[in-house]
Amino acid sequence: MSSAAVVPLLLLCAAAAPASSAARIFPSKDAAAFALSQQDGSGSVHDLLPGYGLPPGLLPASVKDYSMDSNGQFTVRLAAPCYIQFTELVYYDRTIKGKISYGSITDLSGIQVKKLFAWLPVTGMVAVDDGSSIEFQVGFLSEKLPTSMFAEIPSCRKKASSSCHGAGAAVSTLETA
Repeated sequence: MSSAAVVPLLLLCAAAAPASSAARIFPSKDAAAFALSQQDGSGSVHDLLPGYGLPPGLLPASVKDYSMDSNGQFTVRLAAPCYIQFTELVYYDRTIKGKISYGSITDLSGIQVKKLFAWLPVTGMVAVDDGSSIEFQVGFLSEKLPTSMFAEIPSCRKKASSSCHGAGAAVSTLETA
């Protein structure tokens, strides 16, 4: 699995404020700033995504921690690499990085999507159609999926396997952990 994982993933950008501060800051659509306290438990990365106009289910439930600097560069760490079946099988590496701004994640790495027989890195995510869809960018290709698919935070599996069924068609299945 390459470290550039593709998939509707939404990168969770956590804002790691300077060591002397316990607040995380994220921009709203109108560029106003809001602060969430790390100490009150309201600052999970899944809670931050809607503040950026993105659904919370872009990242799996297994987020261990995250950090984000003032320019939107973020790192999300999972407990372990894992797989989620959306419309396609998606792989999340242990570390996901990117840059978040309102309605988009760019320079994404750590998420891959399986298309036919190849794993392709997801390089960006953009809210489109007034936020009703998320466009996942895979190099010069893209695919739009309804935002509602990512309303719930998904649990993921530790393993994925491929098996052949029928006339040689490869089918990806998830194995329970």
